[in-house]
Amino acid sequence: MSLPLPGPIVVRNTTPEDFDALIALCRRIYPASEPWSKTQLQSHLAVFPEGQFVAIHQETGALVGMAASLIILWNDYEDHMNWRDFTDTGMFTNHDPVLGRTLYGAEVMVDPSLQGHGIGKLLYAARRELAVRLGLLRIRAGARLRGYHRHAAAMSPEDYVCQILAGHLADPTLTFQVRQGFHVLDVVHNYLRHDPESLGYAAIIEWINPRVATAGDYPKSSARFPMPCGSPSMPPASPSSNTGA
Repeated sequence: MSLPLPGPIVVRNTTPEDFDALIALCRRIYPASEPWSKTQLQSHLAVFPEGQFVAIHQETGALVGMAASLIILWNDYEDHMNWRDFTDTGMFTNHDPVLGRTLYGAEVMVDPSLQGHGIGKLLYAARRELAVRLGLLRIRAGARLRGYHRHAAAMSPEDYVCQILAGHLADPTLTFQVRQGFHVLDVVHNYLRHDPESLGYAAIIEWINPRVATAGDYPKSSARFPMPCGSPSMPPASPSSNTGA
């Protein structure tokens, strides 16, 4: 069990003074990958400063988490596209606050030594509050299936997601996101190339803003997920009827 942190965690918008700490946090979480660059982080603040958050341990001033997002027009994309497509190779220059109604969650990171302290919940709450304040229809993101490499020999990624939704398996990322009110729309391949944990697979997840959504914006009963556990993997689905904007 994680012990409470001494002092509160506060979430605020990112500033340029946070860049070095953000890059260091990224290196701790993804030691085999290139971290966010200062050029990318500067671009995020230039195009959408309201969508960039950091979590700060108030007592020490340490940066212990971050979340990065942009607004997109979902109709400009296909569900099977990868992280680089949705984020314009991490620059966020495809940010579309005029026509877009989807807040796209490009990244959430929490200090690995502080998992279980509620930092992720605070970052997700900040995203939801932003979506509500801006009157956006939803939040979508690609949830990399971090635990799939342990089960890849025994099941497809679709069956892995099914087992998670049924509560038979737990995934370090997707289980948390489902508990934050997200539902799964689909599973995509090659979302994050060269990721040894997910083997490139991710679940497309969605949170609907209840203040602006209509009945037609929610997943239909015929949606691909959740599907009954134990049933064979379904063939690739056509884009769902609620993919507009």
